[in-house]
Amino acid sequence: RALLDRYAAAIENADASALAGLLREDIELEMPPLLTWFAGRDTVLRFVAASLLPGPGLLRLVPVIANGQPAFAVYEREPDGMFRAHAIQVLTVTDTGIARIVAFANPSLFAPFGLPSHLPPRL
Repeated sequence: RALLDRYAAAIENADASALAGLLREDIELEMPPLLTWFAGRDTVLRFVAASLLPGPGLLRLVPVIANGQPAFAVYEREPDGMFRAHAIQVLTVTDTGIARIVAFANPSLFAPFGLPSHLPPRL
């Protein structure tokens, strides 16, 4: 659980350095149905830092379980401060760190998890 909490904090704070310490050297990242696939810590971090970490406080993660695996519902902050459903990230966690991230950028997946499409602004 501590590793997952640190992962959520790294993403929410857009802290690629903190994220690097949680990923295995052979980490893989997929984003179905896109043909996006990255392998290796350096490659994954470059992509994540450039594309998936918009800035501190712009993403909010809610822990969920997907097919028995740890996962996060990712909400993205809108201009009015509300957070809207963005993606579900499913993680493969090992004793040596996070081995795989599968990110489904599909807000319609939130309903089956019983999650709202929006969250209120953080105070």
